[in-house]
Amino acid sequence: MFVELPQNLILMVSGAFLIGWMLSAINSRLGSRSKAKKRDPRDDRIRSLEAELRVAQSDGDKSRSDLDKLEDELKETTVGIERRDFVITEQQTKLERANADLKDSVLKTRELRAELADRATESVHAEAKIREVETELSVAQASTDLIATGVLDYSAVPQDEDEAGDAEEADVGNAIR
Repeated sequence: MFVELPQNLILMVSGAFLIGWMLSAINSRLGSRSKAKKRDPRDDRIRSLEAELRVAQSDGDKSRSDLDKLEDELKETTVGIERRDFVITEQQTKLERANADLKDSVLKTRELRAELADRATESVHAEAKIREVETELSVAQASTDLIATGVLDYSAVPQDEDEAGDAEEADVGNAIR
């Protein structure tokens, strides 16, 4: 089936193939240079603009993703700030209530201190009056005992002294009342 070809023929076909390939490569390089010279500069500008557009789109996508992240962070921060504001408002309300209660307590304490001072003063006055009354009572008791024993007899006292004694009895009677 296969025919035996001489070896020279095989080498010649291979060499022709190789030379053809080399000539076509040289021709394509020369042709591409001439085509490059013939190419419209607007095509280059379009290609560069397309490249810039791709770069700008990728930058835009990155910026959008960054923007989305920042918006999420902003929402979280806003929620956190609102929570803190709510807590601060509650604390301020509690503090204002505590201040009002403290002011009321201070006023009540002052009133109670004033009342206690008044009562202490009344107590001191009452104790002084009680001592006076006890003293007058003991004097009156002693006078009564002396009259009962007969040591003190007002009928034997001269008249000037009698008037003085009546005045003393009136003072003792007034003090007892």
